[in-house]
Amino acid sequence: MSVKIYSTSSCSACKMAKSYLKERQIKFIDYDIGSDSRKAEEMLYKSHQTGVPVIDFNGKIIIGFDRERLDRIVSINKNQR
Repeated sequence: MSVKIYSTSSCSACKMAKSYLKERQIKFIDYDIGSDSRKAEEMLYKSHQTGVPVIDFNGKIIIGFDRERLDRIVSINKNQR
């Protein structure tokens, strides 16, 4: 499972998304686009969005902290193990 989250340090929705992933014991890589312009460009290329968080969950792009969509994707990935 490959999970990447593009975030900023001051974003409350980003903090909620990371907390959600940690609670479900899902390992992820956190990219702070506020300090990494290359990752900011990568996020823009993948999502066509400038707002955060953007979550890349096995190639599925989730914009914002969308708990329902994350629940569905997490459930699907756990069933495929």
